[in-house]
Amino acid sequence: MGAYILRRLLLIIPTLLGIMIVNFALVQFVPGGPIEQIIANMEGEGDVTGGFTGGNSGPDMDTASAGDTEYAGARGLPPEFIEQLEKEFGFDKPPLERFLNMMWKYMQFDFGTSYFRSITVVDLVMEKMPVSITLGLWSTLIAYLVSIPLGIKKAVRDGSSFDTWTSGVIIAAYSIPGFLFAILLLVLFAGGSYWQIFPLRGLTSDNWENFSLFGKITDYFWHITLPVLASTIAAFATLTLLTKNSFLDEIKKQYVMTARAKGLSERRVLYGHIFRNAMLIVIAGLPGVFIGVFFGGSIIIETIFSLDGLGRLGFEAAVQRDYPVIFGTLFAFGLIGLVMGIISDLMYVLVDPRIDFEKREG
Repeated sequence: MGAYILRRLLLIIPTLLGIMIVNFALVQFVPGGPIEQIIANMEGEGDVTGGFTGGNSGPDMDTASAGDTEYAGARGLPPEFIEQLEKEFGFDKPPLERFLNMMWKYMQFDFGTSYFRSITVVDLVMEKMPVSITLGLWSTLIAYLVSIPLGIKKAVRDGSSFDTWTSGVIIAAYSIPGFLFAILLLVLFAGGSYWQIFPLRGLTSDNWENFSLFGKITDYFWHITLPVLASTIAAFATLTLLTKNSFLDEIKKQYVMTARAKGLSERRVLYGHIFRNAMLIVIAGLPGVFIGVFFGGSIIIETIFSLDGLGRLGFEAAVQRDYPVIFGTLFAFGLIGLVMGIISDLMYVLVDPRIDFEKREG
């Protein structure tokens, strides 16, 4: 197993490098860039160059640009000013040199500074992290706590009225878009038209620091109830049906019939024999599910509930062409995702020690 893990770790390097090369190359052909964003802001809001050409914004900004030497709307600006912007952002260098410099810094976990926020990428991500952790952790936990027992019960009572009506409810819930369900929750429970039970926005109250420990915990759960429900609704269907089908496949196998023939109780057969095999794919996929929810935070859900998380950060960075944020988070999250893939494989071995990935590769 050690050799397999080592090979997977070494494979991270070319995989991550390929991800960065493809995305960096695509950016070279995307119209617009940070400098054009600045020019647009200047035309619409007056002289705002002070916030973009200060001393703290230049050294770490050698990531990517379309490489244009002429910018739309820049005819009224002195060429020296444009050249100064290019130099401070690092766009005066060839694309290959910018890419190599960027990757060298990323290997040292130096992700630079945001073009438009005057804050390092690491600090910016850490600032948005609580929202994404909240949605990812609680959504995954609730989905597993509800879907696994429900899927097992549906498998045991396959074809019954319980199985039929719960399947209808699950499919109906899955068909409802998350953002539409979020709006429905706001209308019903956040003072939209009916009850004012939950707060309309934010992760905590404004005076959260003044609460007692119990008050802080209560306020936290009070705020996250609706957004977590909205982000979890679609996960129930897939996980419940996956659990049910896994159990149904195992129930029909010969070893189950043998266990029953030996006189073992149905509960012992179900949880002592079937559970370990049936839950292999469900439990082992937990790291992947969490990382998917964590990194794929819904922009719409965060917007509806006024939550400032990684989803909105990524969207705003793409719109503003904030390349340090785009590429820095892409590198960090890509690395974490690849490591989580290895952890998922280790989870398979932990759940079922009979699995040997080295023999499978051989």
